[in-house]
Amino acid sequence: MACVVFAAVAWGTTGPVASLAFDSSGLGPVALTFWRTAGGLALLLVVQAVRARHSRPARLRPARPRPARSCRPKGRRVARVLITGVGFTVFQAAYFAAVDGTGIAVATVVTLGAAPVIVALGGRLLLGERLGAGGRLAVAGALAGLAVLVLGGDGAGAVRPVGVAMGLLSAAGYAVMTLSTRLLGGADGAPDPFMTTLTSFAVSTVGLLPLALAEGLWPQAHGLGRTLWLMGYLVTVPTALAYVLFFAGLAAVRAMTVTVVTLLEPVTAAAVAVALLGERLTAATAAGTAVLLGAVAALACAEARGTAAPAPAERISGR
Repeated sequence: MACVVFAAVAWGTTGPVASLAFDSSGLGPVALTFWRTAGGLALLLVVQAVRARHSRPARLRPARPRPARSCRPKGRRVARVLITGVGFTVFQAAYFAAVDGTGIAVATVVTLGAAPVIVALGGRLLLGERLGAGGRLAVAGALAGLAVLVLGGDGAGAVRPVGVAMGLLSAAGYAVMTLSTRLLGGADGAPDPFMTTLTSFAVSTVGLLPLALAEGLWPQAHGLGRTLWLMGYLVTVPTALAYVLFFAGLAAVRAMTVTVVTLLEPVTAAAVAVALLGERLTAATAAGTAVLLGAVAALACAEARGTAAPAPAERISGR
C-alpha cells in the first residue's frame, strides 16, 4: 500500500512539470511521452546492468540443483509483457492528448473517474474480485470528492468531445495494464516489478517512436537547459521510480484498491499547483480534497483488515 501511495503522489507532480515542459520545449503530447519512456528505459537498463553484476553467484559456492522447469510455454509471459506495455503506452499518451485536447481538469476527472469502473468490471469478470458495500461506498466517495475537486475550480476551459474520448481511452489503457499484471502475472509466480516496468517502457518506446517522429521529436533550442532539467525529473521520480513501486504494490494489493488509491494523484497535482504555481485554493477544492482523502483512507483500512484476516475460502485455496 505504501508503494502505491508513493507512486500516486509522484504521478501527481507529473501534470505541473509536464505543463512547464510543454511551454519550454514546444513538444507535443506523444513526443513528450516518448522522451519520458525512453529516458526511463535508459535509466532502468543501467540499473539492471548493476543488478546483474552484483547478483552473480560466487565461484566457490556449491551448485544447487535447479528446480524443474515448468512445461507451460513462454507465450503467457510474452503476452503479459506485450499487453502490459501496450496498456502503459495508451494510458500515458492518451492522457497527455486528453490534457492537450480538453484541459487537465476535465482530462483528469474523465480518466481517473472511468478507470475504477473499467477495472471493477474487469476484476469481476476476469479475477473474480468482489466489491462489497464498504468498497462501493469508498469508490463513490472518492469519485464524488474528485468531482467536487474539479468542479470547484475556476471553470477555465471547455469540455471537448475529442479530449473526453482520449481520457476514456487512457482509462481503458490503465485498466488493461492493471488487470493484465494481476491476471497473467500468476503464471510463473509474482512477476518482478522492476522487469515489468522495464519491459513496459521498452514496448512503449518502440511503439511511440514513429508517432513521435511524425509529431516532432526534437525540443526547441530556446530554453533547452530548462527542458532538460524538467525531463530529468520526469524520467527519474514519477516514471522510473514510481512505476517500479507501483508494480510492486500491484502484486500484493487488489486491482480495485490500487485504482482508488491512485486517485491521490489529482490531490497532489492540486497541492503542487497551489504551493508552487500560485493557483488559488477555493473552499470547494478543499472540500473535495478532504472527501477524496477520507475515501482513500477508508479503503486502505478495509484493505488492511482483509489482508490480516483472509476469508475461509482463501485459506482453503492456499492463496
